[in-house]
Amino acid sequence: MSRVVFSMGSNLGDREAALRAAIDAVAPAAVSDVYETPPWGGDDEQPAYFNIAVIADDPARSPQDWLELGQRLEAEAGRVRDPERPYGPRTLDVDLIAVWDGGAPVHSEEPHLRLPHPLAHLRAFVLVPWFAVDRDAELPGKGRVRDLLRDESVAADARALRRLHPIWSEHHE
Repeated sequence: MSRVVFSMGSNLGDREAALRAAIDAVAPAAVSDVYETPPWGGDDEQPAYFNIAVIADDPARSPQDWLELGQRLEAEAGRVRDPERPYGPRTLDVDLIAVWDGGAPVHSEEPHLRLPHPLAHLRAFVLVPWFAVDRDAELPGKGRVRDLLRDESVAADARALRRLHPIWSEHHE
């Protein structure tokens, strides 16, 4: 069984519609509530983000398949990458945070596929939604998400997040 944790965000256009379309394409096992979050990475001249965590299972998908799915969803949402603004605004951002294959965490240092995500442990907008849907979550190589949230800088960023509302339920149609 292949399991993935995605972090999805949007701060341009109809943010909620972009997230809903991505959720529907992933067929998730769990989805966090929507969190409104300030921009991260020092590029503060942009709108706030809507962020969610999505957990999905698919025995047929490889880590590369999950990556390609995320990239396809971004393209379908009209994402345009600006090399001058790596943390700039976007219609949809889909990051693979971690992947497990047969219950074992996948590690990859490929330039196009780094797993687990090398910055996830620093990002409250990833950790808070993920912890909300999986209280026992563990980021491979970094530790339990509950402990990562106690880091001083992550905890400070977490205070700026605002939980808004559910976007999906197990009985979603």
